[in-house]
Parts: sequence; structure tokens; C-alpha cells
Amino acid sequence: MDAIEKTRTADNREIVRAFIDALFTKGDLAAVDTYLAADFLNHDPPVGTDTSREGMRTAAALFRGAFPDWHATPDFLVAEDDMVVEHFSATGTQRGEIFGAPATGRTVTLRGINVFRLREGRIVERWGRLDELGLLRQLGLAQGPA
Repeated sequence: MDAIEKTRTADNREIVRAFIDALFTKGDLAAVDTYLAADFLNHDPPVGTDTSREGMRTAAALFRGAFPDWHATPDFLVAEDDMVVEHFSATGTQRGEIFGAPATGRTVTLRGINVFRLREGRIVERWGRLDELGLLRQLGLAQGPA
């Protein structure tokens, strides 16, 4: 890997980190316009949203509405060329309704893995796996250990 590729890879890692921080931790819904390409495609839309960048905006608004202190922390980011893999943990205190569950005041944790592909400094694709079942258990909407 030459110096230009190393710089681009490091830049891509920083773009993903900044996107997650802006959208999910700070709740800046305009981050979708800043970091996602117009032709962004979400192969695994979170919580039933659509595959466009508007789906990401909807998911962020949903979580920030129910968990105003939602904070996403990348446990690690691995980048190679135009791909960045993020393993994350996100936490928040439930202050609003989500998925039909009324506010409880309890803190929940969501873990997951995202894979992003970037082009010219913008995120163009996302694949992801979120522990939605674990989240539903913490909210009392599914049975089993939280």
C-alpha cells in the first residue's frame, strides 16, 4: 500500500467515525446530507427503514426521540481501501416511546457491526447487523435474557 492509499484509508476511517458521531451521538440529522452520497444504498436498513439515506435519517430520529442521550461508541474501526468496518456499542436512557414500548427511564445498550463503502469522501453503501433482539428484550418487547 503506497502513501496515497494509506492516507485515503485513514481519511475513510475518520469520515465514518465523524458520521456516526454526528448523526447518532450528537443527533445532527443534517449529517446524512454531509456524509452520505446522493446515491447511498443501505443493504440492511436499521429497524425497518428504507434503503436510501433518508432511512438513515429516520433511524437516527427514531433513536434520538426515544433516547435523547443516545451515544454511539466505535469499539473499533478497521479500514482497507474504500471499506470501513465498525463494531460499536450504543447506549441511551429511554425517555420516549419506541416500537410501542413506553418510556421506562432505563438505560439500554445496542451493539452491532457496520460495513461502509466510500467513494470520493462520501459513504455510498452500508451493510450492518444490529442486535435488535437484545434491544427488544431490554425494552420488554421480547422474552429472554436482556
